[in-house]
Amino acid sequence: MIRKEIKKDFDMADCGIRNLLDRVGDKWSLMIMDILGSEGTLRFSELDHKIESISQKMLTVTLKSLETDGLVDRKMYPQIPPKVEYSLTDLGRTLLPAITMLKNWAVESMPAIQEARNRMQSKKIM
Repeated sequence: MIRKEIKKDFDMADCGIRNLLDRVGDKWSLMIMDILGSEGTLRFSELDHKIESISQKMLTVTLKSLETDGLVDRKMYPQIPPKVEYSLTDLGRTLLPAITMLKNWAVESMPAIQEARNRMQSKKIM
């Protein structure tokens, strides 16, 4: 009974952790937030250059999602050509310590993770 209740809690659409992981668990959101956290306010082209492997469309979609969730602020200046800058909001900045911890954990743990993957791969070959 208790196990079903726990599972049900995580299946709810309004589950806080699930909603957060849907947002920041994608391929680009944490990287964009980390860059904005360390670099400060950046223009779209500056972000695009810092993340070489992201397409402009994906960068646009991800920034829009982060803005919708209140994590990134978009400021547009009425000039020609248009100037648009992105920065973290106060809410976005509160997530930076967790991003830093996760990034540090990933760097420290990657050798062990890769070793485990290699062991599993060698078991599959046999």
